[in-house]
Amino acid sequence: MDEDTRYEAVRSRDGRFDGEFFFAVSTTGIYCRPSCPAVTPKRRNVRFFATAAAAQGSGFRACRRCRPDAVPGSAEWNVRADVVGRAMRLIGDGVVDREGVAGLAGRLGYSARQVQRQLTAELGAGPVALARAQRSHTARVLLQTTELPVTQVAFAAGFASVRQFNDTIRTVYASTPSELRAAAPGARRTATPSAGVPLRLAYRGHYQSSAVFDVLAAEAVPGVEEVSGPPGRRVYRRTLRLPYGTGIVAVDERPRGWLDARLHLTDLRDLTTAVGRLRRLLDLDADPYAVDERLGADPRLAPLVAARPGLRSPGAADPEELAVRALVGTEEAQRLVQRYGKALDAPCGSLTHLFPEAAALAQADGPVAALAAALADGAVRLDPGADRDDAQAALLALPGMDARTVAVIRTRALGDPDVAPPGLDIPDSWRPWRSYALQHLRTAGELEPR
Repeated sequence: MDEDTRYEAVRSRDGRFDGEFFFAVSTTGIYCRPSCPAVTPKRRNVRFFATAAAAQGSGFRACRRCRPDAVPGSAEWNVRADVVGRAMRLIGDGVVDREGVAGLAGRLGYSARQVQRQLTAELGAGPVALARAQRSHTARVLLQTTELPVTQVAFAAGFASVRQFNDTIRTVYASTPSELRAAAPGARRTATPSAGVPLRLAYRGHYQSSAVFDVLAAEAVPGVEEVSGPPGRRVYRRTLRLPYGTGIVAVDERPRGWLDARLHLTDLRDLTTAVGRLRRLLDLDADPYAVDERLGADPRLAPLVAARPGLRSPGAADPEELAVRALVGTEEAQRLVQRYGKALDAPCGSLTHLFPEAAALAQADGPVAALAAALADGAVRLDPGADRDDAQAALLALPGMDARTVAVIRTRALGDPDVAPPGLDIPDSWRPWRSYALQHLRTAGELEPR
C-alpha cells in the first residue's frame, strides 16, 4: 500500500487494516489505529508507521480513544518465513525480554547487528524498541485489570527497573501508571492476581469461533484440556507450561469483536508469552479478508467461504506438544500425560497435569522417544522463529514420521498458512492459503479430520 491508499483507509475508518499499519498526527503528537473514531486529520499532518514501536520511537504517544496497542497483530508475520517474520514471532513470544537481542539473533542464526539492521530498515524499529512497545501493552493490561502494586506490575511486564517502567508509560501513554490505572473501568479489575487476569483477545473481520471450538473439543486431551458448556456458549480451558512458571487459561466461545479470556499464572512475567501462544492457537492474527478474497474466487470453495467467512486455521499453544500429539493421536497422548506429565500443585477441576516435556518423553518407547530426543537436544526446532523448511526436513528424518504427519505439524505447530499434505489434489490457485482451504473442506465434511 502507498501512503495515499493508507490515508483512504484512515479516512474510511477501515478496521481491516488495524495492526497492519499505524498513523500518527504531527499536530497532536498521537498515533492511532486506522479505525480510530476520532475526526480524520488533514493529510499533510499524517505520518504512517509499520509498527507501534516505530511511532513511539518518533515521539508519538498512544491514542487513549482507540488504544492502538490492543489491535490484532499483523498477519504478515505469521505468513512470512524470512528473518523479519521469524524475528517478529520470537519477539511476540517474549524472547528479547528473556534472552536479550543476542539470544534473539542466536535463534535466528544471524548476528545481533544484522537483526537490528534488517528490523530497523523494514519496520522503523529494532528489537529492543519492539519489545519495549510490547512491554508497555502488557503493563497497561496489568494496571487496568488487576490491583497489583505498581512495582509488581513493572517487573511482571518485563521492565528492568521501576524508573524505566515509569518513564516508558509516560512516554507511550502520556500518563503516569496511577493515572492509567484510574482511567480503566473498575469493574474489569480483579482484586488479586489469583483471580486471574481478564483479557479481551482482539481479532479482525469475521471469526468462526464455533468451528475453532469444534476442533479444540475433538482433540482435547483429558487432564490437560477441556471444553465445557453447550454449543455457542462453550468454554475452552487448558494448562500451559511457560518460561517462568505454569498457567491455566479459559476462553469463552462467544465472539464479540473479541474473545473473552482469563489467565491464571504462577508468575506474571509469563503474561506476554501466554497471550502470544493463545493467539497462535486460536489464529487470532489472521487476515480473513485476504484469505476469503482468494479462496472465495474458486468455484469449489466459494459456497464454503460464503457460509463461513473468517474461518480460521487453528495453531498450537505448545508446538512441541502438538508435534507429539500429531504423531500418536489423542488416546495415546492421554496415556503419555498420565505417565510422564507433571501433576499440577493444585488441580483445577478436570485439569490435573501439564503435558510432558520433551526430556521426559525421551524415556518413552519407539517414535515418540526419537521425536522427544530431537526436540530436547535442538535437532528439531519448532519455536516461533524456527525455519519451517529446516524443521520439516529434520522431522522427516526421524523414525516413524511420515509426510502427512509432518504436514500437520507444519500447519499447526509452525503456523504455516500454505501447507498441502501429500496425496491430495490441491490447485495452485489456493496459494498462499492452502491450509485455510483444507480447513474449509474439513469443516464442511468434505475431507476427513486430521
